[in-house]
Amino acid sequence: MKSGPLGGVRVVELAGLAPAPFACMLLADLGAEVIRVDRATPGADVLGIPNDPLTRGRRSVGVNTKTAEGVELVLRLAERADVLVEGFRPGVAERMGLGPQQVHARNPALVYGRITGWGQDGPLAQSAGHDINYIGIAGALDPVGRAGERPVPPLNLVGDFGGGGLLLAMGVLAALHERTTSGRGQVVDASMVEGAALLTTSLHGMHAAGLWPGERGQNLLDGGAPFYDTYETADGEYVAVGAIEMRFWADLVKVLDLPAEDLPVHVDQSQWLRLREILATAIRGFTRDELLARAEGTDACLTPVLSPWEAAAHPQNAARGTFVDIGGTVQPAPAPRFDRTPAATPDAPPRTGADTTDVLTELGYDADGLTALREAGTIA
Repeated sequence: MKSGPLGGVRVVELAGLAPAPFACMLLADLGAEVIRVDRATPGADVLGIPNDPLTRGRRSVGVNTKTAEGVELVLRLAERADVLVEGFRPGVAERMGLGPQQVHARNPALVYGRITGWGQDGPLAQSAGHDINYIGIAGALDPVGRAGERPVPPLNLVGDFGGGGLLLAMGVLAALHERTTSGRGQVVDASMVEGAALLTTSLHGMHAAGLWPGERGQNLLDGGAPFYDTYETADGEYVAVGAIEMRFWADLVKVLDLPAEDLPVHVDQSQWLRLREILATAIRGFTRDELLARAEGTDACLTPVLSPWEAAAHPQNAARGTFVDIGGTVQPAPAPRFDRTPAATPDAPPRTGADTTDVLTELGYDADGLTALREAGTIA
C-alpha cells in the first residue's frame, strides 16, 4: 500500500486530457493506487508529452477499449476499484460500455467521477470547447486583463485545473466519505464551467456590496489598484506588490524611500493614476535583488515575479521542498501536507502500457491468456 492519507484507495483512470489526469495525479500523490488505462497501440500517448508530470505516480495498462475483450478487462479492473475517472464528452463512456450504469452493475459501491467542459447535459453539452470557452461563459475570463484592453486567458489554470481537475478530486473524496455510511457509490458530475464559476464566488459578493464597481482592470485585485500590481525593475525583472492594508502600505513606502507625507491616500481611487506613476518610477530605480534586500524582514508585501522554472530555487520553496525532481523533471511536490500520513515523492510517469502484464496477472490472467489478448490486439 502506498503512503499517504489515501493509501488503500484504488482508482481506475480512463486516459484523457488535462483535468481528469490532474485529478488522478492529486489522488495518486496522496497515496491512492491509480491504474491508468491507456491505448493499446504502442506510443499512442494521449497527451504526447514525454515524462508528463500529470501522469506521475500510477501504473499504466495498454488496452484496446474498442473491443469487447478490452471493455471486459476494464470492467474487471473496476470491480476491484473504489473510483473510476473519465473525461470524455457526454455519452462516450456509455457507448464504450463503460458508463456509470454498466460499471455500477459490476460494482455498486464504486464512485464514478466524470469531468466535462459544459456538464453532462444542457444545450452545449455535446459542443467542443477548451478552457478559454468554459471560463468565458462562467464569468471568470472577463475580469482578467488591463483596463481598456481585451480579456487575457489566465493560462488554462482556472478551467482545466482549478475549476476542473481539483474540483473533480474534491467531489470524488466527498463521495468516498458519503459511501462510508451508505455503502453505495454514485456519479460525480464535474463541469469546468461550474467549477470556474465557483471560483468567482467572492467577486459576486464584492460586486453586490459595491466593492467591485469598475470595469476590467479598474478594481482592487485586478491590477486597477497601484498597490496591488506588478512593476518592472531597473534590470528588466518584475516584482509583485500587494500592500493593501495600511500598515503594509507604510512598510512599502519606507522600502521605496518615498515621502509618506507627500503621497496621496493609497485607497483613494481618484488618486490611483498619480500613485501608480510614483510607484513605477520609484521601483524602476532599483534592481529586483536590491528591492528584495530592502524588503527583507518587512511587511511591505513585495516579492519577485518568478517564472515557473525559477520558482524551485527561491529560498522559501527550497526550504519547504515545494518542488521535487521526478524522473529528471523538476515539478511541484504533492500538496497539502499531512503530519501523520505524509505523501511520498511520486514515482516517475510510467511508459504507456508498461504495467499491463503485472496488472492483468493480479486480475488472474495467466501467461496463455495474456498471449491471446496480445495476439488479438486487445492489450499492449
